[in-house]
Amino acid sequence: MILPIPHRTNRSRLPRPVSLSDSAATNHVLWTACCTLVLVLAVCSPPCEAAGVGNATAGDTADEVPVFTVTADGDMAFDTGVLEGRLNAAGRALGLTGVVHQPTGRRLSGGLGLMQPYRIFSGNHRFGDGARDWKTSSRLLDDGAVEVRWQPPFDVPFELSAVYRWHDATTLDMHVGVRAVDDLPTFEVFLASYFYDGFADPFVYVAEPDGGTTLMLGEESMGSWLMSPRDAAAVTKIRDGRWRVPPSPVDWVLLPRLAGALAVRRDRHSDLAAVVMAPKADCFAVSMPYARDAGHRSLYLSLLGCDIAAGQQAHARARLVIGDGLSDADVVDDYHRYQEESSQP
Repeated sequence: MILPIPHRTNRSRLPRPVSLSDSAATNHVLWTACCTLVLVLAVCSPPCEAAGVGNATAGDTADEVPVFTVTADGDMAFDTGVLEGRLNAAGRALGLTGVVHQPTGRRLSGGLGLMQPYRIFSGNHRFGDGARDWKTSSRLLDDGAVEVRWQPPFDVPFELSAVYRWHDATTLDMHVGVRAVDDLPTFEVFLASYFYDGFADPFVYVAEPDGGTTLMLGEESMGSWLMSPRDAAAVTKIRDGRWRVPPSPVDWVLLPRLAGALAVRRDRHSDLAAVVMAPKADCFAVSMPYARDAGHRSLYLSLLGCDIAAGQQAHARARLVIGDGLSDADVVDDYHRYQEESSQP
């Protein structure tokens, strides 16, 4: 049985963050403890089947969980009794927008929405500026979930789709699907969530040098853009040039490796916590800007990161949880339950 792990605030025991451009320091500080096997894995990317991704499960029957509904103007709306808002309103591929926590009246989503595919990569090639600029089509499924398909304005060697399904009144599951038309090396769906004013404090679930784990606060002293990789193979992907593509290249500062694909933003004006997570096999990095009131209040999951052969399909899962009064131990415990559920056939 996995026990909740309390949040530790003593950062002196953690390795210092390392600039992505400082490769020598990165190798020395973060990865000296990596075993030979992990270093071997860094030289190539596994096919998606080896990465452990698969189909999401609904968990509950449709009549026991909230559902999406179609509005008069054709949007997909939701009212779970705790959360309300819309999905891809007016056909814009922005994920969940206008999201409000009904008990407190607090707005949760920023202008660009929650749980939306943003950057799409294969190796060091980026497909356009972002999938949020592409048209989408949405279809309400029989169980009240919504299937979304992206329609890029230019030819791409893949088909991208996702199913959004409520697990309960505060938990949304997302199942991303990719079908390769041509070979897609180290394919990545960079899943973005942008939160409203107040959700300034971001945490990522990382491993400590002594074998412990902690939810680590992303502080300004660490750098502007922070990324925690799953392993040495993830660092290879991050460094392959995909983040050098203009416009808006990013020089990520590497944090300690992930203990799990889990990140949190806490609201400074309430006890609300916004949590994003994915099975560790489905997500090779978690990233965020440092804690600040203005500007980006975002969290990102780097999904897949594996090779997809032409004609093959790959899948990855992600989850959004909105909690009131969740402690760090609650968040970590919820993640381990999700990880265990996701590993079941």
